[in-house]
Amino acid sequence: MEEERIVHPAPSDVSAVDGAVQLDGPDAVDVAMTPEAAEETSERLIDQAVKARGQRRLSGLTHRAKD
Repeated sequence: MEEERIVHPAPSDVSAVDGAVQLDGPDAVDVAMTPEAAEETSERLIDQAVKARGQRRLSGLTHRAKD
């Protein structure tokens, strides 16, 4: 049986600790990354956040095929 996905509304806490980037989030997320991995992850997060916001915004609209 598949568990229901929880979408968290609060952002995660992020800090620099001993040359690594520490991410503490909901559901006991505790991740340490290199600065390079954190930069790439942040770019991916922004890209997908913009896409998700568009999906959410367009979800209530009915679309009609072009004639």
